[in-house]
This record gives sequence, structure tokens and C-alpha cells, in this order.
Amino acid sequence: MDVTVDVDRLREEVREKYAEVVEHPEGTFHFHTGLRAARNNGYREEWLGGLPEEAVASYAGVANPFHWGLPLPGERVVDVGSGAGMDSLIAARAVGPDGFVIGVDMTPDMLDRAREAAAMAGVENVEFREGLAERLPVDKVWANLVISNGVINLVPDKLGAYRQIARALQPGGRVQVADICVERPVPESALRDIDLWTG
Repeated sequence: MDVTVDVDRLREEVREKYAEVVEHPEGTFHFHTGLRAARNNGYREEWLGGLPEEAVASYAGVANPFHWGLPLPGERVVDVGSGAGMDSLIAARAVGPDGFVIGVDMTPDMLDRAREAAAMAGVENVEFREGLAERLPVDKVWANLVISNGVINLVPDKLGAYRQIARALQPGGRVQVADICVERPVPESALRDIDLWTG
């Protein structure tokens, strides 16, 4: 991995930013949050209906990984950067009792909020684990589907993250990533600027 940014400092700043989203979801951020953002990103009302307000209020995704379809009944799903758990809960309801969802996040506050939301919703086929996209705490060839929403762009070692996603997927598995991408090289000075990473 050839990364010019201070990785430990970047991760800490990202944790702090998203802990702030949990504490003050109505706050002003460089990204949109909550129900309005989810609706703007194309989430259907039937997906959001019945979800705990806390999970939806702390939603901070950039788009809609379910644009390509919901997971199928019985499937196993990994949500990379699961945040407050909204996407994981939608996936868990879609896969039903014969399926399972593992949400992975590196921010303890987001994990706490996601676990609370799952308990409030009575969703039992989901588990939230602390971890990094570059070191997913998921067994090899476990998942039928890996989703992610606005997280890979925050990961310094993107190739490492995609290697982990590939490791977690079963043969023929799918990836549905909603994220921010650039089409030209990013200047070295920008890569070293943590404020630009975190917004």
C-alpha cells in the first residue's frame, strides 16, 4: 500500500466526524444526512417504513446501493461501513429469516447506534462488527452480496478494501457500491490533506 496520508490520524478524524453525526444528526455537514438524504438518493418508502428513526436520522450515505436491487431471500450480505445500520436493516429484512447480514464499521458510536436500531426493530438476522474495510472481520467466501455506501472513498488503501471484498464473496457473488469517484489523478498535496478526506 502506497499512501501519503497519515492513516491513523485520518481514521481518527473520520471516527470523530461520524460520531458527531450520531450525536447531532440534524447538524450541518459537507454531506447530507437523514430521511431527506435517503429519499433524495432513491430509497423507497417501503424500504424505510418501520425502521427506527435513530437509524434513519444518522444515515450519511452518498447514494443507493440497492439501486441495482435488494438482496434475495436467504442470501448472506456484508455491509462495508455500515454506519448507523440503515442499509444493513433494509438488507436484513430483504433476506429474511434464512439469510443474514454482517455490518462492519470502525466507529464505535455508529456501531452502538446500529445495534440499538436492530434491537428496536426486532431484527435478529443482523450483526454489527467493529473492523476496517481493509481487514474485514468476515469469513472467506461467506457472502453472496457485499454492499457499501459512501465509505470506500474514505479508505486510504482502496485496493486492499476491494481485495477484502473479493475474499469475502462466494464464487458468483455480487458487489453493489454507491460512492464518490474521481476520474483524474488527485494531486499529492490533496492526498496528504486530511481535511479534504473528511470534508
